[in-house]
Amino acid sequence: MPRDADTPDGTDDAGALDAHDIQPAAPAEFGRTQVWWGDGKGKTTAALGMGFRAAGHGYRVHLLQFMKGGAASVEDVRGEYNAINAVPGFTYEHSGHYGWHAMNDGTDDVDHEARAQGGLERARELIDAAHDADLTEPLDLEAPADDGVHMLVLDELCYAANRDLVAPDAVADLVESKPDALELVLTGGHDDPTYVTERADLVTNVKKQRHPFDDGVRARKGTEF
Repeated sequence: MPRDADTPDGTDDAGALDAHDIQPAAPAEFGRTQVWWGDGKGKTTAALGMGFRAAGHGYRVHLLQFMKGGAASVEDVRGEYNAINAVPGFTYEHSGHYGWHAMNDGTDDVDHEARAQGGLERARELIDAAHDADLTEPLDLEAPADDGVHMLVLDELCYAANRDLVAPDAVADLVESKPDALELVLTGGHDDPTYVTERADLVTNVKKQRHPFDDGVRARKGTEF
């Protein structure tokens, strides 16, 4: 892995590790619920950044994406999938239907709801699995997410709930049911997800000031996918 020749103080950057040097570890202070919502770009990006940061410390991380099964404006394989595959202890899956709900892209809203409901059931399975694991101890970085994770990112779940593809109360129940040591991160939606923000420890409203989408620019490879 490339390293900067020197840190600002002139010393070697000895803290950098190759991916294969990452060893299983357990977080000492996980257990919060985070919610990232708003009309600005950066919600998923922030969640992924935390996921990579946690995985870099040897913690087990899993990303479950809702509403992201592909669309005409993006490729099915996103850059984050390739990057996740290169990092020990970080895994992903998605339950989204092709296209975006209510975007007049020819997709069936019933199919969107079915895939979102399937994602919700999968989220419940992952939270149940976290209950069965000892999250205060290191977890096998090669084991499936069904054996437990330290951080679970439910990307675009709030988007699905705000559009009534899944019941907001069901999302609130997920938050209430998580084990104490699991760091749970929820993202998505332009409308305030009060059903979870009232229960969360960290809430960030990502506000848009300007976005190329407003000028008709489509999603760009390397920035949006």
